[in-house]
Amino acid sequence: MAKRIVVRLTANFERNLAEIERFLAEAEAPAAFDALLDDLLTTVIPNLERFPDMGRPFLAIPARSVETTEALDRLRAQMHALTADADTLREYLLRDYLLLYLRLGDRIHLLSIRHHRQLSFDLEGLWVERH
Repeated sequence: MAKRIVVRLTANFERNLAEIERFLAEAEAPAAFDALLDDLLTTVIPNLERFPDMGRPFLAIPARSVETTEALDRLRAQMHALTADADTLREYLLRDYLLLYLRLGDRIHLLSIRHHRQLSFDLEGLWVERH
């Protein structure tokens, strides 16, 4: 019988959820946060418990800038301190959200979650007059 996979939320993941809740409240879409929590509990976590490697390996994504290449190199070095298998760091796409998780043995650590619109620029703030 295979070991049961345990899914854990990191403190950063919980902070990200709070940021998403604020973001959706400001966008006047609080019901979307309730739907996200429901999806996490009824779909994402059960899927990861059954298929822990279902997400795409995060470090396999090609870098398209010098800054990204340097950041990925630093991340690979940090990962090497935890495990020799860089594919344990994976991403999971859920509708409008990107989750980052780490599988270490029989544990999955949910590291980060972001709504795709949280990654946008504040263009309006760029045009504010400076005094």
